[in-house]
Amino acid sequence: MFPATRLSTSRKSALAGNGTASAAADSRLTRSRAASVASPVAVGTLALALMLVALAVLWFAGLGSRSLISPDEGRYASIALEMARSGDWITPRLNGLLYFEKPVMQYWLGALAFLSFGVSEFSARLWPALSGFLTLLMVGFTGARLWGRESGIRALAIAASMTWVVGNSHFLTLDAGLTFFLTLALCAVLLAEGATSDPTVRRRWIWLAWAAMAGAVLSKGLVGVVIPAGVLFLTSLWRRDATLVRGMHWVSGLLIFFALATPWFVMVSMRNPIFAQFFFVHEHFARYLTTVHQRQGAWWYYVPLLLGGMLPWTSALPWLAQRSGADSERADDRSRDLLVVWCAFVFLFFSASGSKLPSYILPMFPALALLAARALRDVQPSTLRWHLLLPTLAWVAAFVISTKASRLASPATPAEVLAPMAEAVRVGAVIFVACAGLGWFSLSRQKVTTAILSVAFGHLIATTVVLQSHDAYGQLKSATPFVSALRSELRPGTPVFSVAAYDQTLPFYLGRDVTLVAYMDEFALGEVQEPDKWIKTVDEFVTRWQSLPQAAAYINPAIWTELHQRGVPMRVIYQDWRRVVVMRK
Repeated sequence: MFPATRLSTSRKSALAGNGTASAAADSRLTRSRAASVASPVAVGTLALALMLVALAVLWFAGLGSRSLISPDEGRYASIALEMARSGDWITPRLNGLLYFEKPVMQYWLGALAFLSFGVSEFSARLWPALSGFLTLLMVGFTGARLWGRESGIRALAIAASMTWVVGNSHFLTLDAGLTFFLTLALCAVLLAEGATSDPTVRRRWIWLAWAAMAGAVLSKGLVGVVIPAGVLFLTSLWRRDATLVRGMHWVSGLLIFFALATPWFVMVSMRNPIFAQFFFVHEHFARYLTTVHQRQGAWWYYVPLLLGGMLPWTSALPWLAQRSGADSERADDRSRDLLVVWCAFVFLFFSASGSKLPSYILPMFPALALLAARALRDVQPSTLRWHLLLPTLAWVAAFVISTKASRLASPATPAEVLAPMAEAVRVGAVIFVACAGLGWFSLSRQKVTTAILSVAFGHLIATTVVLQSHDAYGQLKSATPFVSALRSELRPGTPVFSVAAYDQTLPFYLGRDVTLVAYMDEFALGEVQEPDKWIKTVDEFVTRWQSLPQAAAYINPAIWTELHQRGVPMRVIYQDWRRVVVMRK
């Protein structure tokens, strides 16, 4: 995984000079002693392998233990499941209606997971988790190639423990997949710049960067090429050197990019003429330049997300852009330029957008991990010890707040929902503080990498404990509390309606589509294109409802109250503060 440090020329000569004496000495070693002595490289490789196995177990073990939640997880799982069942790998559909807001990569990989491992929450979240894990490996590999094996291990550990990387890799969204491909493109360019003495190797890394950009475009659209292109040209301007731009092998690179990225866009446009206008104009330019999607935020929207998402390494932020005393070669300094521009561009690009969501800045965190690992080469252990105070204080503060969690309860979030999460926070705080203490002790013995691993794994374990407790809250945003009761009431062919409300997880858990009533939102395009697949008004629904011998409905509570007062025949089988599920009496 991580390249071992090569022996210097002088060291090799010394070994060669002593070859005869060494051979004679080796011949006198007994077999038992030879078996008991292992080389440092072998021990390091075994320790690294065990670390990666432990990381993989932590990373993937809990994927299937939480219910999918609305909206993103239910939406993308439902689209992928419908694609797997229908066999139509070109046209995405959500609840049976055309859905063109995002490209197809997540749906393809989600569908393949369902076909390979069965329909489950584990399969639904497998690609985000796998893409997050692959991102960590690429970060570690790149750090090792640029600055040595030790820095690679540190970079991987730092990235694996960043709160925002962990969280976004364990929920079903598109950003973890986008981040993997963008990180692959970034790291490929970094490695290409470090391989200037070998044109063939450099060209292969650049080709990989182009292929990764195609994967990013298929994951989330034009942002997959806008970010690398913006960083490429801004870095060149900063350096006042066009070498990076000239070295991108534009002709062969563009051929690779278009060969991978365009076939699906062409095929889906041929089958659905409305696709291009909706996808590129409405979902890209209108989303970025206007507030039409009603997801605006202040200019500082991403500042707290950056500070909290980078924990437990937030205190390293002031070091990251500094020129390192270890920068003895121009290539090392150039990697710093590219990484700093990448982070700044991603942060400012999304801060300027008219549509903001918390996960948008995720692609900057792998670059932050590389910058942190690079900066740590020069940090004194005594200095690093004090930087453990910030994450420790954050966990202690979370512990204290968790003891008062009942004060945060509301009708929307009952105290019994908060209790498991509060307990998990306390457990997580104890775990992290214990690991931070071990890290503090390791630093006092000048063992920087051991300390970083201790803090990283402590934060990862603690965060995983909290994530696993999320299901209590997640039930409020999932169909799992009532879908079993609903399914037991249904006969084959019984229609199910969703009236003035919609739970994105309902089609997934119910295993069938529902008929929308007086509800548009992201279904507007599909409902206009296929008007016979939905009911426009509540009055039309009532007429249809009363004509059926049996039916079921998921209803907005306010609409249910209105229908109940009108005497519409309904039998409640489930009810909470935001939804009512009824059967036709």
